[in-house]
Amino acid sequence: MTGKTHLAIGAAIGAASAIYYSSDLGEMALFIGVAGFSALCADLDGPSMLTSKLTKLSKRIREFSLWGAVLYLILITYFFLSGKTISPIIAGGSFAAVLAGLVMKQGFVRNALVSIVGLYLIYHGFSHEQTWLMGLGLFVGWAPWLKHRGMTHTLWIIPFWGWIGWGLEQELGVTGLGVTAMLGYISHLVADTLTPSGVKWLYPLTKKSFKLRLK
Repeated sequence: MTGKTHLAIGAAIGAASAIYYSSDLGEMALFIGVAGFSALCADLDGPSMLTSKLTKLSKRIREFSLWGAVLYLILITYFFLSGKTISPIIAGGSFAAVLAGLVMKQGFVRNALVSIVGLYLIYHGFSHEQTWLMGLGLFVGWAPWLKHRGMTHTLWIIPFWGWIGWGLEQELGVTGLGVTAMLGYISHLVADTLTPSGVKWLYPLTKKSFKLRLK
C-alpha cells in the first residue's frame, strides 16, 4: 500500500472524527493532521514506500524531505541554544511534517535523522514532564532500525499508540484525539492486511502473515 493511500485513509478518518467530536475548523485540521500522521508512522520502519519504480518527481521529493529535515533540525538547535521559545503546535506540526517526509527516504542517513528527532522528543518530553511525548520519541527513535512490517505492524503497538494519542489529547484539551490517533494507526495495518504480503499482527509470537483478499 502506498504512502499517499495511507495518508488519504488517515485524513478521511480525521475528518470523520472532527465531524463527530467538534465543529471548530481549527480543531478539524488538528484531527486530520493527527490521523494522517498516525496512518503514516507505521512505515517509519524498514525500506521506503518509494523504493521501487522511482520517477524523477519521487526522487526530488525524497531529496527535499531529507534536506528539509536537516534544515529543520539546524533551526531547532539554533532556537534551543539561543534560548528562544517555539510554539508547541508549530513545533509539533513541523516535526510531524519532517517525519512524514522522512518516511519516503531509506538508508543509514535517513534512519539516523529520524532517530535524532526521536531523541529530541524524548529530551523535550523529559524536560516538560510529558511522558506521552517521551513515548513518541522512543517509537520514532527505535522504529527506523526495525525490519519492515515487523514490530510497528503488530497488534501490540496499537494500545501504545493510543496512549500517545491520549497524552496529546490531555495536553491540548481536545476530546477525541486519542481515539483518532489510534484509529489512524489501525487503518494502516488494516490497509496493509489487504495487500499480498499481509501483516504479521501477532509477531513475534508467530511470523504468520495475515491477509485478506477483497476478490
